[in-house]
Amino acid sequence: MRTPLPAPRRSRQPGATINTIATPSRTGSPRQASVRHLPVNLFASVMGISGLATAWRQATHQFGASPLVEGAIGAVAVGIFILLCLAYGAKVLRHPDAVQGEFRHPIAGNFFGTVTIAILLISSVVAPVSALASQVLWTIGAATTIALSFTIVSRLLRGKVDAGHAVPAWLIPGVATLDITVAGGTMPMAWAHELNLFAMAVGTTMALLFFTMIMSRLIHHHEKLASEMVPSMMILIAPFEVGFLAYTHFFQRVDTFAAMLFYFGLFVFLALVFKIFRRSIPFAAGWWALSFPIAALCNAALRYAEHVHNAALTALAVALLAFLSVLIAVLTYRTLHLLASGRLLAPK
Repeated sequence: MRTPLPAPRRSRQPGATINTIATPSRTGSPRQASVRHLPVNLFASVMGISGLATAWRQATHQFGASPLVEGAIGAVAVGIFILLCLAYGAKVLRHPDAVQGEFRHPIAGNFFGTVTIAILLISSVVAPVSALASQVLWTIGAATTIALSFTIVSRLLRGKVDAGHAVPAWLIPGVATLDITVAGGTMPMAWAHELNLFAMAVGTTMALLFFTMIMSRLIHHHEKLASEMVPSMMILIAPFEVGFLAYTHFFQRVDTFAAMLFYFGLFVFLALVFKIFRRSIPFAAGWWALSFPIAALCNAALRYAEHVHNAALTALAVALLAFLSVLIAVLTYRTLHLLASGRLLAPK
């Protein structure tokens, strides 16, 4: 699921728009690999790996797992984040038209939220090493996330939005504001409390609004999502599991409302898992879109299991951690294979 340049006209199949529209490189043949074709949604890999690192941090706290596991995974997340920033920075400098096209696209533009969420999650990853670095990264991530949310909402309020463009990727900017509170719920700055409350209010409302619009499109729209976009359906669990994490980090408690968020997200996950993990769906960078929602579910399950002290829920949390670990390993291997073959940066 490669993020595209803008379509010359509205597409009746938004999934096909994302995966089939590409402009040949100005400096080479149409099939030549180039940083011009680096998909911005690849930043979702940082989100998923960072989520895995925080899950293992929780496992260290709950089950006595080695802190070296969390540290190693966190180091990988930071390393990939730096590499992607350098690579996408090169794309910005060398192919600004391609970046502008991605950002203005009614669907692909939402994936820029993966960049701001990645910054927020990296701030949590580096927190045990440097509190100052964590606070600086969180501040940058919060500012860029709010700016992106304003931009996306302003774009939608212009009107004349194609109902077929209401796809799960729309949730990314909304969930991004919730991640401000997930990563910064306990930030010590005097102004952080009100910013976290603002972010949680905006994120909750946007996520639920977009969730309703997307579900309506999936149920009533006569054209189904393209197969390459099916993995992104896992984003539908994010408002509830990220909402659980934001709520519990901010209020420092797990109550009935938090439990309801967790359980509904779990229900949606179970409803989607067999629909998404099918051999008929080709692998692409867009598969990373499902990694962070599952990581959020895993983190929520670990936190909830710790609260209720229930053996079945503890087993579920451990199973989700194992599943997430294997999933991240497989996605990493498949992505490296795409990169080595030249297909990751090739136009389609």
